[in-house]
Amino acid sequence: MSIGTLRKAIDELCAENILIRHQGLGTFVAMHQRDRHFFRFFRIVRRDGDKAYPVVTLIGFKKARASRGAAAALGIETGARVLQFVNGLALHGKTVLIEHITVPEALFPGLTESKLRNRPNTLYNFYQDSFGINVVETDERVSVALANELESAQLGVDVGAPLLETRRIAYSYHRSAVELRISRLNTEEYEYIGTRAARDDQK
Repeated sequence: MSIGTLRKAIDELCAENILIRHQGLGTFVAMHQRDRHFFRFFRIVRRDGDKAYPVVTLIGFKKARASRGAAAALGIETGARVLQFVNGLALHGKTVLIEHITVPEALFPGLTESKLRNRPNTLYNFYQDSFGINVVETDERVSVALANELESAQLGVDVGAPLLETRRIAYSYHRSAVELRISRLNTEEYEYIGTRAARDDQK
């Protein structure tokens, strides 16, 4: 491999935030530091444009078997062992987002409700520090869903009220799927900003 080809590959990895250059020190694998990376993946803002770090509450945690849809998203067999958990995210003192998360148990050995509840940092940072899994990109699809009973109770909306649903698959290196996350947002005061807007805000 030529030096030019190698440099081009490194440039592409830096552009994708997989590698980070530090002048005078070298090039390093990106770490999920809260201030640098959080809003790259968290794209919910108040309608007036104000951004805030959410307060996360673990609502539920269980071991399960992958449904056909979850298996397809994660690239595993239907019925494979998975871990499922539900988070409530509060912004400005009010719960506005419910996350339904599924991860392959094989990638997260030893993950328990207690460890998840008591993690000291963001979820992707926790994945990286505790399990060596680095989320480097995501695919998202946005649609509308109707609030179920849990979401109704947590978000303070009627059962059947429309919510903004974001279906995200998180990938590590080589497009290896590591997480399926279905988020439902009460859009009364908050909105979702797309990838380009989120990146522009980081500049």
